[in-house]
Amino acid sequence: MNFTYQEVKKAISDGLLSFPITDFDANAAFDAESYRKRLEWFASHDISAVFVAGGTGEFFNLTLDEYRAIVSIAVETVGGKLPVIASAGLSTGTGQAYARAAEEAGADGILLMPPYLTECPQEGLVEYARQICDSTSINVIYYNRGNGILQADAVHKLADACPNLIGLKDGTGDIQALNKIIKTVGDRLAYIGGVPTAEIFAEAYLSIGVNTYSSAVFNFVPEMALKFYRELRKGNREVVREITQKFFIPFIELRDNNKGYAVSLIKEGADIIGKPAGNVRSPLVMPNLEERKRLNDLIKFANSVER
Repeated sequence: MNFTYQEVKKAISDGLLSFPITDFDANAAFDAESYRKRLEWFASHDISAVFVAGGTGEFFNLTLDEYRAIVSIAVETVGGKLPVIASAGLSTGTGQAYARAAEEAGADGILLMPPYLTECPQEGLVEYARQICDSTSINVIYYNRGNGILQADAVHKLADACPNLIGLKDGTGDIQALNKIIKTVGDRLAYIGGVPTAEIFAEAYLSIGVNTYSSAVFNFVPEMALKFYRELRKGNREVVREITQKFFIPFIELRDNNKGYAVSLIKEGADIIGKPAGNVRSPLVMPNLEERKRLNDLIKFANSVER
């Protein structure tokens, strides 16, 4: 771990957060060298933290050995310039194993994913998260989505129980519920916008004090992603409106063509700009040729946007 509790919390509270895809070769094996180059490229931009092996990085499709390699390469490559956050979750025991692996590899924290499949009561979710938090000394950010959605009182209880819990990432887009959590828990936690294509919610997030979000499209249009974030923070509504209308709304329409395209389109976009990372692993599928053409047109627009 290269950063203190306060430094990581500050980093995830402001500035654009990046979530790199995971590189696979033609045989769908992890491609370490390609991944290393991708991280070098990521870290050369004005970002606040790097979240590796996350949802965009296909955490759900990685073995523990691959995960260890991914986190180790990320820590080595980023070299203390930015906090490196990995992922953990699926079950209590598995989440603890991933958290330990991340800590051993030198990560600065974990993004705690929801438990696998089953519906969960609030007290069970708190206990799930608490046990994983207690298994590691590094920072933890709770990902509030799927079947792991905590309500305000439960978030407050978890924050009181776990000193190393530093943040909550919203994956619901329920601004009312998120605002209630923020007003209940306050600045004890940092808050991150985390719905798929979070830029479409960015203005709503900002209105309740959520200053940052996860940008998946940064993987293939980093300059536009950074421009959008900067202009949003400056209150430049015209630029925000133009990029939203001409890029993010059409992108979301394309994303909604098929389940899992929130990840698949990101890998397709990386391939289009000449930074391929291989195909997604099943059960996800790659876009078809017509969808690739539509995505290419959006990338052309993104490249026309001045820095």
